[in-house]
Amino acid sequence: MDDGKYYLFSYFEYVGTDFAGDMKKMAADPLTQQWWKLTDPCQAPVKNHKDKEWWARMREVFHQP
Repeated sequence: MDDGKYYLFSYFEYVGTDFAGDMKKMAADPLTQQWWKLTDPCQAPVKNHKDKEWWARMREVFHQP
């Protein structure tokens, strides 16, 4: 979609065994909280995000290992 806006795309692979627990630990980290305070105002949800979802999932178009 070309709407004249710039988008940042991110990708990560999780290799742990307790995603929810690890995300809670990350959210409790004071340095992470400072970073989010600085960067959250720079973000806006895209039109197709779900309720209470910060990020919208995208369809993978290609994968290059």
